Amino acid sequence: MGQKRLFVHRDAESTFHNYVHIDNTPRCSSYPVSANTTVICILSALNISPMPEPCGGYLDASDAGYITTPGYPLEYPPHQNCRWVITAPESSQRIVLNFNPHFEIEKLDCRYDYVEIHDGNSETADLLGKHCSNIAPAPIISSGPSLHIKFVSDYAHQGAGFSLRYEIFKTGSDCSRNFTSPTGLIESPGFPDKYPHNLECSFIIIVPSSMDVTLTFLTFDLENDPLPGGEGDCKYDWLEVWDGLPGVGPLIGRYCGTRVPPEIQSSTGILSLSFHTDMAVAKDGFSARYNMTHKEVSETFHCSNAFGLESGKITDDQITASSSFYDEHWLPRQARLNYHDNGWTPNEDSNREYIQVDLHTLKVLTGIATQGAISKETQKAYHVTTFKLEVSTNGEDWMVYRHGKNHKVFHANVDATEVVLNRIPQPVLARFVRIRPQMWKNGIALRFELYGCQITDAPCSELQGMLSGLLPDSQISASSMRDIHGSMGAARLVASRSGWFPNPTQPIAGEEWMQTDLGVPKTIRGIITQGARGLEGSTSAESRAFVRKYKLAHSLTGKDWTYITDSKTGFAKVFEGNGNYDTPEVRRFDEIVAQYIRVFPERWSPAGIGMRMEVLGCDLPGKNTPDDRRLHTHTSRECTVGCVRLRIKNVCLLPFLF
Repeated sequence: MGQKRLFVHRDAESTFHNYVHIDNTPRCSSYPVSANTTVICILSALNISPMPEPCGGYLDASDAGYITTPGYPLEYPPHQNCRWVITAPESSQRIVLNFNPHFEIEKLDCRYDYVEIHDGNSETADLLGKHCSNIAPAPIISSGPSLHIKFVSDYAHQGAGFSLRYEIFKTGSDCSRNFTSPTGLIESPGFPDKYPHNLECSFIIIVPSSMDVTLTFLTFDLENDPLPGGEGDCKYDWLEVWDGLPGVGPLIGRYCGTRVPPEIQSSTGILSLSFHTDMAVAKDGFSARYNMTHKEVSETFHCSNAFGLESGKITDDQITASSSFYDEHWLPRQARLNYHDNGWTPNEDSNREYIQVDLHTLKVLTGIATQGAISKETQKAYHVTTFKLEVSTNGEDWMVYRHGKNHKVFHANVDATEVVLNRIPQPVLARFVRIRPQMWKNGIALRFELYGCQITDAPCSELQGMLSGLLPDSQISASSMRDIHGSMGAARLVASRSGWFPNPTQPIAGEEWMQTDLGVPKTIRGIITQGARGLEGSTSAESRAFVRKYKLAHSLTGKDWTYITDSKTGFAKVFEGNGNYDTPEVRRFDEIVAQYIRVFPERWSPAGIGMRMEVLGCDLPGKNTPDDRRLHTHTSRECTVGCVRLRIKNVCLLPFLF
C-alpha cells in the first residue's frame, strides 16, 4: 500500500481541521509558505478523504490581488467549476490580468480543463480568451470595469493550474502627459525610485512649426532582456521613441537595459515616448531632457551637413554590418571617416558583404565620402575601389540606387588614406543607408561619412502631419478603397506599412484620387509620394505597387479644384512619381495657398496604383502665434553650390536640388 502525504494548511486564526486535503505527490515538502501559514506534511496510511477548497467569488479590484486554482501549485482537484467576477470601483477603469509563468492545465484543445476570461461580469460577455496547456497567457486587459473568469476541470488528467494577479490597469492620464514648453524634463513614474508594474504611459512632445526638438537621456535603467537578439527585442519593460504619435509615426527605436539611448532629433512636429512595464522586475527608470530650437532657414542653404559618423553623433549601435573580421579589430563602429584605428572589414571579401547606418529619421542623402585603412597590426593597406548604394525607409525593403535604368556603381578610393567624395546625382530620401563594396585592392576596408540634410531644412518645407499623425485619419480621403474595412491612415508616408489602393483593379487614368485636408489654408511648396504594399485581393500574395506619374489639384473649399499647371504649356502639370514601392520622391512647385490637396494618378506600376504621401508647406504669413517666431521665405530660386571641408582637402557637395 503506497504512502500518502497528509497536507495540512493551518492558519493562525483557524482550527486545524479547516484546511485538510490529501496530496499523493512529494512536492508539499518543498512548498513555500507565507508567514501566517504552517504547512505540515505527515506520512500516513490513513484513508482520509480530502476536503474541497472553495473557489470563485466576487472581488474588488480597488486593491491588487491574486486568484489561484484550488491547491496551486499542486494538482487541482477534478470536477471543478469556479467562477470569479472582478470589478473596478469606477466605470472608467479597466482591469489587467497577469498570469504566473507556472501554468499547467490539461491541453486537449481546451475541451475538458480550461480557464475562460470574459470581458464583462458574466459568461454572456465577449470572450477574451480560452486557455489550457503549459504556456501562460499574455497579459489580458478588459475594455470596461469588470472581468468574468471561469475555471473548469473534468474527472481526469489534472495539472498544477494557474495563479494570476489582478489590478487596475494604469494608463492614459494616470501616467501620461503632453509637453509644450520649449524645454522640459521627462521622467518615468516614481523616478528616482523604482517604477510601478503594469504601466502603459505616453509622453508626447508637441513642437510648434519651424522648430526642431532634441531629446537627450540623462539616466536609463529598465529591466533587461536576458536574450537580446538586437535593438528592438526588449520583451518585458521597454521605452519606445516615435517620430510622431505613438503607433502612428515611424518607430525610432525600442530601448531597455542600462545602455543610455542616443540623442534623438525630430522635425515632424511631434516626438513621443511610450513606456511599458510588466508585472515582474522593476528598475530605477529613466530621465531625459528635451529642448526645442528654431530652424535657421535660408533660400541659399546647402544640403551638405555631415550626418555624424566622424563626429560620433551617430552612435555605435546605429552602425551594423553583414559581418566583421574574426579578430574583432575591424568592427562596424571603426568605419568612421578618419578613424584612428583600422576600419571596417567583413569576415569575407565578397560583394555580398555590406555596412549600413540607421539615421533614425528620414533624411535627404546627397553625398558619401569614403576612405580605406592601413592595418595597425601588419601595416598593410586596403581600400574599396567601387561600391553600390542601397537605401530603405524601414530597414526591410532595400532598393539599389539607380542612375537611369541601371544600378549606379560609384568609384571610390585609389589608396588607403585619401578621402573621396561621391555626390548622389539625384539626392535620395532614406532612413537606412547601406554600402555594398563591389571591387577592392588587397581586401575590403572602409571608413566613411554620409552627407545631406533634413527634409524640413528647405524653406517652407514643414511636414504637414501625414507622417506624424498630427492630421487625423478623418482628414484623409480617397475616391475609393480596395479594403472597405481599412483606414485611410494607411496612406501616411513611411509610417504605414501598407498604403492606399483604389478599388478598381483596372482603374482609368485621372478618375481615382487621394486627398488630404490640412484643416486650415496653408502655403504649400511640395509633396512627397511613396509606393505601397498590400495583399492582392482575396489571395495571400503581396502587391507592391506605385504611381509613376500623377497630377495635383488644390482647393480652399474642397469643392472648387484647380490643377497645378505646367508653365510652358499652360496645361495641368504631369509630375514624375515613384520608381519603386519604397523609396519616397519629393516634387516641388511654385507656392500655392490651399487647404485641400488631391493627387490624381495618371500612370502606375504593373501591380496597379499604390500610394503613401506627405505634404510640404508652412503657415500663411501673419498666422504666427506671438510665441512662435517662425521664419517664412517663399521664393523659388535655386540655391548656389556649397562646400564642406574634409581633413584631407576641400570638396564641393550638391546644393539642395531634390
